[in-house]
Amino acid sequence: MPSALPDGEPVPADGTLPASALDGAADRPLGFYLHVPYCATRCGYCDFNTYTATELRSSGGVLASRDNYADTLADEVRLARKVLGDDPREVRTVFVGGGTPTLLAAHDLVRMLEAVRSEFGLAPDAEITTEANPESVDPAYLAELREGGFNRISFGMQSARRHVLKVLDRQHTPGRPEACVAEARAAGFDHVNLDLIYGTPGESDDDWRASLDAAIGAGPDHVSAYALIVEEGTGLARRIRRGEVAPTDDDEHADRYLIADSMLAGAGYGWYEVSNWAATEAGRCLHNELYWRGADWWGAGPGAHSHVGGVRWWNVKHPGAYAAALAGSRSPGAGRELLSAEDRRVERVLLELRLAEGCPLDLLHPTGLAAARRALTDGLLAEAPFAEGRAVLTLRGRLLADAVVRDLVD
Repeated sequence: MPSALPDGEPVPADGTLPASALDGAADRPLGFYLHVPYCATRCGYCDFNTYTATELRSSGGVLASRDNYADTLADEVRLARKVLGDDPREVRTVFVGGGTPTLLAAHDLVRMLEAVRSEFGLAPDAEITTEANPESVDPAYLAELREGGFNRISFGMQSARRHVLKVLDRQHTPGRPEACVAEARAAGFDHVNLDLIYGTPGESDDDWRASLDAAIGAGPDHVSAYALIVEEGTGLARRIRRGEVAPTDDDEHADRYLIADSMLAGAGYGWYEVSNWAATEAGRCLHNELYWRGADWWGAGPGAHSHVGGVRWWNVKHPGAYAAALAGSRSPGAGRELLSAEDRRVERVLLELRLAEGCPLDLLHPTGLAAARRALTDGLLAEAPFAEGRAVLTLRGRLLADAVVRDLVD
């Protein structure tokens, strides 16, 4: 089941932000994340805020229906317009995630996008992305999305091996994601991503190489590769606890990462964030870069998180409770926190160090700078950028990124 929300102070009923949140806003990009909380089935490794038909119940007297979801989400976009007031920024990125956004009709996703366009306007070169499961789209669906303004799509491939997909409870068949890339290109999508997962129980090095070969051969301009994290409370965690499948250890994860980086680099993809590779600079995911660089984004939908000017908040999780709040002209926010200057400094180090450009050394306190010098000596940070005042991870440093970050923020 979905993980718990963090603690925080109450969100005002009208969603009002502190006046300081919009100080200097004109210098920060603004993005929207639109969450679709529906899935046909629950994958065994998933603890995202998603619901299948059997899990979903009404809450607060309002039915959490797919049929009216686009209208409900548009209500939150209109709330965002009221909260942000006369903020003049056009939206730079829109990312529709889930869940499985493409369980909704294509015209519903287009209507959600249109709500953002109508209330805020879109930058002329705005990046408009949706996630999609390979089994949930066809050429006609993709063409309708493209005609409606979407220009980037991210397909959940995970693996090219049938037995690995089975452990993950994925519904598509091997080969379908690659076909989706061709269909998206034919529909006119400028940018296409394939998401891969490594470290699934029972996956071998050869399985992983085959998945990378298939992904590269499909010709996307972006590939994401994430280590499988077994979250407590998921079906996969229960299977491992019962001894039905064996977990993958950290050394195997490291080996798979090295294989991915080598094969992707050999095919012309450059890493720009620890888990993401793009064939060109234009192929990078601009929306994710908003997150990594501490820009502003409004997350609309059940359980979605937002950040504007050092204020972070999150919505109620259940789709019924979410719909009830908006139907009652109330913010669906469940809690929020006001980040201090130190909080924001730490987050910059945590996130920017994962990028190929690294983070400025002047963000570090003396103890963190001493740790950075040790990391340099240990081959975890690159020498040339360090001499220019930036901490940039080496390949070995990327394998140990979490440990390096912990040392640098002390």
